[in-house]
Amino acid sequence: MKGNLPAYHANPPVDSLVLYKIRPARVVSVGEKIEIELEGGHSKRVRAKDVEVLHPGPLRQLADLTPQTGELTEAWELLEGTETTLRELAELAFDAFTPATAWATWQRVAEGLTFSGTPNAIRAQTREAVEREQAERAAKAAAERDWQDFLARMAAASPAPEDAPRLAEVERLALGQSERSRILEALGHQQTPENAHRALIQVGYWASHHNPHPRRCGAPITDADLPVPELPEDERLDLTHLAAYAIDDEGNQDPDDALSIDGERLWVHVADVAALVAADSELEREARARGANLYLPEGIVNMLPAAVTDRLGLGLQPVSPALSFGIRCGEAGEILDVEIHRTWVRVERLSYETVEQRLDEPAFAPMRTITDRFRAYRTARGATSLDLPEVSVRVVDGRVVIRPLPKLNSRALVTDAMLMAGEAVARFCLDQGIPIPFATQAPPENGEEPTDLATMYARRRGFKPTRLMIEPDRHAGLGLDLYTRATSPLRRYSDLLVHQQLRSWLAGREPLVASQIVERIGESDAASVAIRRGERLSNQHWKLLFLRDNPDWRGEGIVVGREERRAVVLLPELAMEARVRIRDEVSLNQSLRLAVTEVDLPGLTVNFRILG
Repeated sequence: MKGNLPAYHANPPVDSLVLYKIRPARVVSVGEKIEIELEGGHSKRVRAKDVEVLHPGPLRQLADLTPQTGELTEAWELLEGTETTLRELAELAFDAFTPATAWATWQRVAEGLTFSGTPNAIRAQTREAVEREQAERAAKAAAERDWQDFLARMAAASPAPEDAPRLAEVERLALGQSERSRILEALGHQQTPENAHRALIQVGYWASHHNPHPRRCGAPITDADLPVPELPEDERLDLTHLAAYAIDDEGNQDPDDALSIDGERLWVHVADVAALVAADSELEREARARGANLYLPEGIVNMLPAAVTDRLGLGLQPVSPALSFGIRCGEAGEILDVEIHRTWVRVERLSYETVEQRLDEPAFAPMRTITDRFRAYRTARGATSLDLPEVSVRVVDGRVVIRPLPKLNSRALVTDAMLMAGEAVARFCLDQGIPIPFATQAPPENGEEPTDLATMYARRRGFKPTRLMIEPDRHAGLGLDLYTRATSPLRRYSDLLVHQQLRSWLAGREPLVASQIVERIGESDAASVAIRRGERLSNQHWKLLFLRDNPDWRGEGIVVGREERRAVVLLPELAMEARVRIRDEVSLNQSLRLAVTEVDLPGLTVNFRILG
């Protein structure tokens, strides 16, 4: 065709203008490879297929490719919708086909707006296509300006209200729901949940005290919202004549156990949750998917709807339905027998502090005698008693309140009564062939008897986690050959499952089989992992927030471990573990006076220095 460039199947001529990638180049020499000169005087050896001829030359120097004045727009209007060549287009627009006009023409084609194609096949776009492309380019340019303006606001920590949808992308990374953020990448930050957390606080999208950990762990953050059925009309043993006491921390919102004494028999009454939450019901599946209540310093997220607690919480109504375990112990603390009944009980709610002052009264002294014998029984069988510091962490009116939990005899009484019920129910179910999840724990690797804070710390670290198994086995930490969790069905799914099995047996129905128990426990255990991790990280979050808001804090740290140039310390006042840099040798159980130097809330770390 007349207007076509010659086809150079082998090599382009010397001094021709060629296109190398998107840049102009001059052919310097031709051999096995082609030597080309690029802008700036640089030369390069390339293959023939790596270049495309724009003009056969001669082009003596690239500096000759000076800007040209022509009529390329008029040429497009004339050629609209047709096809042409680089030579024809240059001659039409500039009245000449020279290396300079060829390059000026190709630059217009490369823009891709009015023309497109190759040097030998250039398409003049239709007006509709050009207008559409112009609109798209304008929109893209506006979006890029908007993006750059947004990044500038982020860098200045002053986002606009309309930036909230974009910041949701950063929030997803901060919550562990995605692995990358284009925004953090553009700002030059490493894409981690911690950095996303910092960015969201810096720009005010999250409050400085925001706790992301439950959601980041995958724990539910709202209560279940499901209808609750009416209580069935079961036949129940009336125990309302017995004084029953629900003993718990002040302000407890879900009282699910209470104690009575009847001669030599200690009654442990437990909220009859399985009466409303039947196996395979929607409520049961919801509880199974959650695993347990989520206890946070800022509040509780219940695994069951609040209406279940309102109806069944012991002492929340004048008379409460319960599943009651009547236990009789021998002189050595061993369990002699247990009765299990669906009951009515009349419960008074008391705090540990109140009961502590009344332990010698007739209402509580017999209970304490029985539970003391049972504790001695467990101790003789290897139970571990760890006197490690514990605290209550609460957020009250936006302020973090940390209160040490005193070692009360009333608390020990209730704990031992619940453990007694757990052993009694486990033995009853084993004797009756009722499949339940048994709570088991292997002995610790460190068998040293703990006598001080450091050895208690080491002993706790040596324990394996408690496991729920369909086959009975020993719980080493509790000193019990058989044990199950059966006293917290409002708060924990495994307890609810045990209650469902007991109610089926009491009603003469077939309980779930072992394989069904294993399946349900596996599902709830997976959910409980998120709950426990969310609780642990949330407690650490609020403790660090307390330290951040109290930069002048001074406190005691007890050395419980030693690492290279660091001491592992427990802070009793905060029930918190930390690592402190040391210059001098320290001994286990040594007391160090500490001060805060830096708190990194998103990173969940705190640095202390030793005073004196």
